[in-house]
Amino acid sequence: MSEIERPVVRPRRLRTTPAMRELVAESRVRPEQLVLPVFVREGLAEPQPISSMPGVVQHSRDSLRKAVTEAAAAGVKGVMLFGIPAAKDATGSCAVDPDGILNVAIRDVVAEVGDALVVMSDLCLDEFTDHGHCGVLTADGRVDNDATLAAYAEMARVQADAGVHLVGPSGMMDGQVAVIRAALDEAGHTDTGILAYGAKYASAFFGPFREAVDSSLQGDRRTYQQDPRNGVEGVREAVLEVEQGADIVMVKPALAYLDVLRQVRDAPELRGCRWRPTTSAASTPWSRRPPPTAGSTASRRSSRR
Repeated sequence: MSEIERPVVRPRRLRTTPAMRELVAESRVRPEQLVLPVFVREGLAEPQPISSMPGVVQHSRDSLRKAVTEAAAAGVKGVMLFGIPAAKDATGSCAVDPDGILNVAIRDVVAEVGDALVVMSDLCLDEFTDHGHCGVLTADGRVDNDATLAAYAEMARVQADAGVHLVGPSGMMDGQVAVIRAALDEAGHTDTGILAYGAKYASAFFGPFREAVDSSLQGDRRTYQQDPRNGVEGVREAVLEVEQGADIVMVKPALAYLDVLRQVRDAPELRGCRWRPTTSAASTPWSRRPPPTAGSTASRRSSRR
């Protein structure tokens, strides 16, 4: 029997030890890349487990403070807050109440950790409405896009007053970013940023999040969340939201739509943007827009606001 031919190239040499693997690693997940989603429920004395997310809880205000302090100490740089009120109604009035649970939670977190974390807040009505939709409904049960925009504008002002660093409009209403940016600027909150769900697809992946916020959704969200079959639509909306003033755009759920993420990254209108993957419980990569250059679409639109 002839001798087995020995390989000349041995890639396994670079996998031999933990130190070697660390030395040559191309991709790394570090604490400063992580955004921690945190759910806080009004009236809780103790954290309440979420059955579809083992190890994740709905927090009380006290346990929320402890959680964000621990996150900051671990080097995590972002926290996204979701609020669950004790009572919900058709318009989600708790969302615009300065003493509503989400706005109180923002103040608690900012007071606890200051600028050690980027404090983000979900800007959507679904946690607060008794029908579970992301907007205000018409008499015949349809989501009223423009009435919802008025509610989003007020939510943005209240959340910014509470000290949030980034608001996260996730309702997929047409024109939401432009309306929110104008509302923030008019209220003097020019430093408050917008993390926009530029491409958010109707998906069963959101099921655990809906349990986490105790959603009472009736029906589905296919009339405003995007059709999973239409990747180009997601790219177009991401570009539009950057043009309307979004500082960061998100593709969600990201893992199932990496093709859309690549198309957003490569869109000619977004050339020059900075890109990095940021991981959360929902695995949501994002991009950050640099200051617009003279003559760019973004700067022209900004000058008209």
